Amino acid sequence: MKITRIYIILIFLWLVIPQSVTAQNDTVRYTPDFKFEDGFYFSFNQVKNNDPVPGARLITNYDHNDIDFYDKILKEKSISFFDKNGARQQVPVSEIWGFSRNGVLYIHLSEGFHRITIVGQICHFVANITTYDTRYYDPYYDGRYYYNPYYNPYDPYSPYRQRTTRNSEMKQYLLDFETGKVMDYDYKAVELLLMKDPELYDEFVSLRKRKKKQLKFYYLRKFNERNPLYIPQEKKF
Repeated sequence: MKITRIYIILIFLWLVIPQSVTAQNDTVRYTPDFKFEDGFYFSFNQVKNNDPVPGARLITNYDHNDIDFYDKILKEKSISFFDKNGARQQVPVSEIWGFSRNGVLYIHLSEGFHRITIVGQICHFVANITTYDTRYYDPYYDGRYYYNPYYNPYDPYSPYRQRTTRNSEMKQYLLDFETGKVMDYDYKAVELLLMKDPELYDEFVSLRKRKKKQLKFYYLRKFNERNPLYIPQEKKF
Protein backbone atom coordinates (compact mmCIF):
# COMPACT_ATOMS: atom_id res chain seq x y z
CA MET A 1 0.00 0.00 0.00
CA LYS A 2 2.82 2.39 0.91
CA ILE A 3 4.62 1.64 -2.35
CA THR A 4 1.46 2.42 -4.34
CA ARG A 5 1.05 5.79 -2.62
CA ILE A 6 4.70 6.73 -3.17
CA TYR A 7 4.37 5.70 -6.81
CA ILE A 8 1.30 7.95 -7.25
CA ILE A 9 3.09 10.89 -5.59
CA LEU A 10 6.12 10.44 -7.84
CA ILE A 11 3.93 10.40 -10.95
CA PHE A 12 2.15 13.56 -9.75
CA LEU A 13 5.45 15.36 -9.18
CA TRP A 14 6.76 14.21 -12.55
CA LEU A 15 3.68 15.65 -14.29
CA VAL A 16 3.38 18.91 -12.36
CA ILE A 17 6.93 20.12 -11.65
CA PRO A 18 8.28 20.08 -15.22
CA GLN A 19 5.22 22.00 -16.41
CA SER A 20 5.76 24.66 -13.74
CA VAL A 21 9.40 25.08 -14.68
CA THR A 22 8.48 25.34 -18.37
CA ALA A 23 5.82 27.98 -17.61
CA GLN A 24 8.30 30.07 -15.64
CA ASN A 25 11.01 29.82 -18.29
CA ASP A 26 8.80 30.20 -21.37
CA THR A 27 10.99 32.87 -22.92
CA VAL A 28 12.41 33.47 -26.35
CA ARG A 29 15.54 35.26 -27.48
CA TYR A 30 14.72 38.67 -28.86
CA THR A 31 15.28 39.20 -32.59
CA PRO A 32 14.09 42.01 -34.89
CA ASP A 33 11.20 39.71 -35.88
CA PHE A 34 9.91 39.47 -32.31
CA LYS A 35 6.56 41.14 -31.65
CA PHE A 36 5.53 42.35 -28.22
CA GLU A 37 1.98 41.74 -27.06
CA ASP A 38 -0.22 44.68 -28.05
CA GLY A 39 -1.62 46.83 -25.27
CA PHE A 40 -0.78 49.44 -22.66
CA TYR A 41 2.05 49.24 -20.12
CA PHE A 42 1.54 50.92 -16.77
CA SER A 43 4.90 49.83 -15.35
CA PHE A 44 8.24 48.68 -16.72
CA ASN A 45 7.75 45.31 -15.04
CA GLN A 46 4.88 44.70 -17.46
CA VAL A 47 7.24 45.44 -20.33
CA LYS A 48 9.82 42.93 -19.07
CA ASN A 49 7.10 40.30 -18.73
CA ASN A 50 5.56 41.17 -22.11
CA ASP A 51 2.29 41.52 -20.23
CA PRO A 52 0.41 44.70 -21.20
CA VAL A 53 -3.24 45.50 -20.57
CA PRO A 54 -4.91 44.71 -23.91
CA GLY A 55 -7.28 47.16 -25.54
CA ALA A 56 -10.21 44.78 -24.94
CA ARG A 57 -9.88 45.33 -21.16
CA LEU A 58 -10.10 49.10 -21.43
CA ILE A 59 -13.33 50.79 -20.38
CA THR A 60 -14.09 53.00 -23.35
CA ASN A 61 -16.61 53.64 -26.09
CA TYR A 62 -13.89 53.33 -28.72
CA ASP A 63 -13.61 50.13 -30.74
CA HIS A 64 -10.28 48.50 -29.84
CA ASN A 65 -10.10 47.13 -33.39
CA ASP A 66 -10.21 50.63 -34.83
CA ILE A 67 -6.98 51.58 -36.61
CA ASP A 68 -6.95 54.88 -34.67
CA PHE A 69 -7.76 53.28 -31.31
CA TYR A 70 -4.40 54.05 -29.66
CA ASP A 71 -4.37 57.65 -30.89
CA LYS A 72 -7.87 58.25 -29.53
CA ILE A 73 -7.13 56.66 -26.15
CA LEU A 74 -3.88 58.60 -25.66
CA LYS A 75 -5.66 61.91 -26.26
CA GLU A 76 -7.75 61.29 -23.14
CA LYS A 77 -6.62 62.49 -19.70
CA SER A 78 -6.80 59.02 -18.15
CA ILE A 79 -7.23 55.34 -19.01
CA SER A 80 -9.78 53.14 -17.22
CA PHE A 81 -9.50 49.37 -17.37
CA PHE A 82 -10.26 46.11 -15.58
CA ASP A 83 -7.23 44.44 -14.01
CA LYS A 84 -6.72 40.66 -13.91
CA ASN A 85 -8.81 40.43 -10.74
CA GLY A 86 -11.72 42.18 -12.41
CA ALA A 87 -11.25 45.37 -10.38
CA ARG A 88 -11.66 48.70 -12.12
CA GLN A 89 -8.51 50.83 -12.29
CA GLN A 90 -7.87 54.33 -13.58
CA VAL A 91 -4.44 55.75 -14.49
CA PRO A 92 -3.62 59.21 -15.91
CA VAL A 93 -2.20 59.01 -19.43
CA SER A 94 0.72 61.12 -18.20
CA GLU A 95 1.72 58.30 -15.82
CA ILE A 96 1.68 55.29 -18.13
CA TRP A 97 5.00 53.79 -19.23
CA GLY A 98 4.00 53.33 -22.85
CA PHE A 99 2.33 50.86 -25.17
CA SER A 100 2.89 48.25 -27.85
CA ARG A 101 1.16 48.54 -31.22
CA ASN A 102 1.61 45.95 -33.98
CA GLY A 103 4.30 44.37 -31.80
CA VAL A 104 6.38 47.56 -31.62
CA LEU A 105 7.30 49.24 -28.30
CA TYR A 106 6.61 52.93 -27.65
CA ILE A 107 7.87 54.71 -24.54
CA HIS A 108 6.31 57.76 -22.88
CA LEU A 109 8.81 60.57 -22.40
CA SER A 110 8.26 64.30 -22.03
CA GLU A 111 4.96 65.05 -23.76
CA GLY A 112 4.94 62.26 -26.30
CA PHE A 113 5.31 58.58 -27.10
CA HIS A 114 8.39 57.48 -28.99
CA ARG A 115 9.21 54.27 -30.83
CA ILE A 116 12.10 52.23 -29.41
CA THR A 117 14.06 51.48 -32.55
CA ILE A 118 16.81 49.29 -31.06
CA VAL A 119 15.62 46.70 -28.52
CA GLY A 120 18.07 44.65 -26.45
CA GLN A 121 19.65 44.60 -23.02
CA ILE A 122 20.51 48.19 -23.95
CA CYS A 123 17.77 49.91 -25.96
CA HIS A 124 18.16 53.01 -28.09
CA PHE A 125 15.52 55.48 -29.23
CA VAL A 126 15.08 59.03 -30.48
CA ALA A 127 12.57 61.41 -28.89
CA ASN A 128 11.25 64.82 -29.81
CA ILE A 129 11.56 66.71 -26.52
CA THR A 130 9.71 69.94 -25.75
CA THR A 131 11.32 72.50 -23.44
CA TYR A 132 9.99 75.79 -22.11
CA ASP A 133 12.03 78.92 -21.39
CA THR A 134 10.40 81.66 -19.32
CA ARG A 135 11.91 85.13 -19.30
CA TYR A 136 10.78 88.67 -18.65
CA TYR A 137 10.59 90.89 -21.69
CA ASP A 138 11.59 94.56 -21.42
CA PRO A 139 10.65 96.48 -24.61
CA TYR A 140 13.07 99.29 -23.66
CA TYR A 141 16.09 97.04 -23.27
CA ASP A 142 18.61 97.72 -26.05
CA GLY A 143 21.32 95.22 -25.12
CA ARG A 144 23.41 97.60 -23.00
CA TYR A 145 23.52 97.60 -19.22
CA TYR A 146 21.01 99.90 -17.53
CA TYR A 147 18.87 100.10 -14.42
CA ASN A 148 15.12 100.65 -14.61
CA PRO A 149 13.57 101.50 -11.20
CA TYR A 150 10.02 101.10 -12.59
CA TYR A 151 10.54 97.52 -13.69
CA ASN A 152 7.67 95.43 -12.28
CA PRO A 153 6.98 92.19 -14.16
CA TYR A 154 3.93 91.43 -11.98
CA ASP A 155 2.07 94.63 -12.92
CA PRO A 156 -0.60 93.61 -15.50
CA TYR A 157 -0.47 97.10 -17.02
CA SER A 158 3.29 97.27 -17.21
CA PRO A 159 4.96 97.08 -20.65
CA TYR A 160 7.34 94.54 -19.13
CA ARG A 161 5.91 91.12 -19.74
CA GLN A 162 6.73 87.54 -18.88
CA ARG A 163 7.46 85.64 -22.08
CA THR A 164 7.57 81.85 -22.40
CA THR A 165 9.09 80.29 -25.49
CA ARG A 166 8.44 76.69 -26.50
CA ASN A 167 11.30 74.79 -28.10
CA SER A 168 11.44 71.34 -29.63
CA GLU A 169 14.56 69.27 -30.19
CA MET A 170 15.45 65.73 -31.18
CA LYS A 171 17.46 63.82 -28.58
CA GLN A 172 18.81 60.29 -28.35
CA TYR A 173 18.32 58.11 -25.29
CA LEU A 174 19.25 54.72 -23.88
CA LEU A 175 16.99 52.38 -21.91
CA ASP A 176 18.47 49.78 -19.57
CA PHE A 177 16.18 46.76 -20.03
CA GLU A 178 17.22 45.36 -16.67
CA THR A 179 16.22 48.36 -14.55
CA GLY A 180 14.01 50.43 -16.85
CA LYS A 181 16.24 53.46 -16.37
CA VAL A 182 16.32 56.00 -19.21
CA MET A 183 19.66 57.73 -19.81
CA ASP A 184 21.03 60.34 -22.17
CA TYR A 185 22.84 58.79 -25.11
CA ASP A 186 26.46 59.73 -24.42
CA TYR A 187 29.70 57.84 -23.93
CA LYS A 188 29.46 58.08 -20.12
CA ALA A 189 26.11 56.27 -20.09
CA VAL A 190 27.41 53.62 -22.51
CA GLU A 191 30.47 53.14 -20.32
CA LEU A 192 28.28 52.66 -17.26
CA LEU A 193 26.05 50.08 -18.96
CA LEU A 194 29.03 48.16 -20.35
CA MET A 195 30.15 47.38 -16.80
CA LYS A 196 27.89 44.32 -16.95
CA ASP A 197 30.32 42.87 -19.51
CA PRO A 198 33.82 43.30 -17.98
CA GLU A 199 35.66 42.39 -21.17
CA LEU A 200 33.80 44.94 -23.29
CA TYR A 201 34.00 47.50 -20.50
CA ASP A 202 37.80 47.23 -20.24
CA GLU A 203 38.05 47.52 -24.01
CA PHE A 204 35.88 50.63 -24.08
CA VAL A 205 37.48 52.51 -21.18
CA SER A 206 40.91 52.02 -22.75
CA LEU A 207 39.82 54.18 -25.71
CA ARG A 208 40.45 57.90 -25.95
CA LYS A 209 37.51 60.18 -25.27
CA ARG A 210 37.10 61.02 -28.95
CA LYS A 211 37.02 57.34 -29.90
CA LYS A 212 34.47 56.61 -27.19
CA LYS A 213 32.14 59.20 -28.71
CA GLN A 214 32.65 57.80 -32.19
CA LEU A 215 32.23 54.13 -31.27
CA LYS A 216 29.54 54.21 -28.60
CA PHE A 217 26.83 52.83 -30.94
CA TYR A 218 29.19 50.08 -32.10
CA TYR A 219 29.76 48.97 -28.52
CA LEU A 220 26.05 49.18 -27.77
CA ARG A 221 25.32 46.73 -30.60
CA LYS A 222 28.25 44.53 -29.63
CA PHE A 223 27.01 44.35 -26.03
CA ASN A 224 23.53 43.29 -27.17
CA GLU A 225 25.00 40.58 -29.41
CA ARG A 226 27.08 39.18 -26.55
CA ASN A 227 24.29 39.53 -23.99
CA PRO A 228 21.03 38.57 -25.71
CA LEU A 229 17.67 39.63 -24.33
CA TYR A 230 15.09 36.96 -23.46
CA ILE A 231 11.41 37.87 -23.25
CA PRO A 232 8.28 35.86 -22.40
CA GLN A 233 6.72 34.95 -25.72
CA GLU A 234 3.17 34.46 -24.53
CA LYS A 235 0.93 36.64 -22.43
CA LYS A 236 0.55 35.56 -18.80
CA PHE A 237 -2.94 35.20 -17.43
